[in-house]
Amino acid sequence: MTDNKQTHAAPKGQLLLRTVAMPRDTNPNQDIFGGWIMSQMDLGGGILAAEIAQGRIVTVAVQEMNFIRPVKVGNVVCCYGHCVRVGNTSLQLKIEVWVKTLMNDMVTEDRQLVTEAVFTYVAIDSQGNPRPIPREGNAKLAHL
Repeated sequence: MTDNKQTHAAPKGQLLLRTVAMPRDTNPNQDIFGGWIMSQMDLGGGILAAEIAQGRIVTVAVQEMNFIRPVKVGNVVCCYGHCVRVGNTSLQLKIEVWVKTLMNDMVTEDRQLVTEAVFTYVAIDSQGNPRPIPREGNAKLAHL
């Protein structure tokens, strides 16, 4: 866990995935296991990466992973992401995880950034070989 200050007050990118942290996802300290959080980030990021690549992708790297604060059982875990780089066969997404607290069966509007990372994905063909990411007519790349 780092002592980093929250760098922005609102999520950047689009909502990719939302779920509730459950007791089965805890570590021995009863906080949510970092590996579970990372898997949620990869699930959400993989959806966006596949949309951008217009097909099958694989995760090849995770960079700059920072755990800012613990996630608790019952927190609503929200993964947001946006594309930061597109190469010939690979792309990088910045994924942020923000949580909202569940109180008295209501989700609060207050949210906190709990972790962020850059995930690198490679577009692959049916044989598992890298393939070019389509650029022409790709609406997901219009903002880059």
